[in-house]
Amino acid sequence: MSENENYDSNVSLPKDELVPNLPKRKTQIVEHIEEKTAGFWMRFWAFVVDILIVSALVGIVINPLFHLFDWSLSEKNWYSPMSIVSGVFYYAYFTILTKYWQQTVGKMIFGLKVKGKNGEKLDWLTVLFRELVGRFISNKIPIIYLMVAFMPNNKGLNDIIADTMVVQEKVFVKRKKEVVTENPQVDDLDTQNSITPTV
Repeated sequence: MSENENYDSNVSLPKDELVPNLPKRKTQIVEHIEEKTAGFWMRFWAFVVDILIVSALVGIVINPLFHLFDWSLSEKNWYSPMSIVSGVFYYAYFTILTKYWQQTVGKMIFGLKVKGKNGEKLDWLTVLFRELVGRFISNKIPIIYLMVAFMPNNKGLNDIIADTMVVQEKVFVKRKKEVVTENPQVDDLDTQNSITPTV
């Protein structure tokens, strides 16, 4: 047998030469620019403007129709024709404008915009959850609107339900973000810690 055939493949490294464990994660702090979220008061005044616009439109469009067909305008029940038509008009206003322009007239005036997760365009399902389900619950329990003042990123209940946020257009802030890299490449590690096999 030659010397090469005497090679033992089961030979292990000496005990004092342990192979270091490669890190599984690498963390670093990165600064990035993002749009500033809209606070409670800006959203409040935008909502007030929207309510005034909806009330004016109902007065201009719906009331004359009720007079034309001689329907009662004085009933106060939630199921009265006037309440139902006004409710449909109210939710349609918020839903349609948010879907096609990502903002209502009030938000346009105050420079606010609704954005989806990671800034993508809003789809119908997101808008319906935000403007119908979220707004209906918030209207029934108005104190819920105060969430905007205390929640991270100034999110209201409808933002949480639909995974959206309201931002100020063309206003940006610098934030620090922790980025974690899973299983970084060996090239990123210190070359002094690597073991070079010897022949």
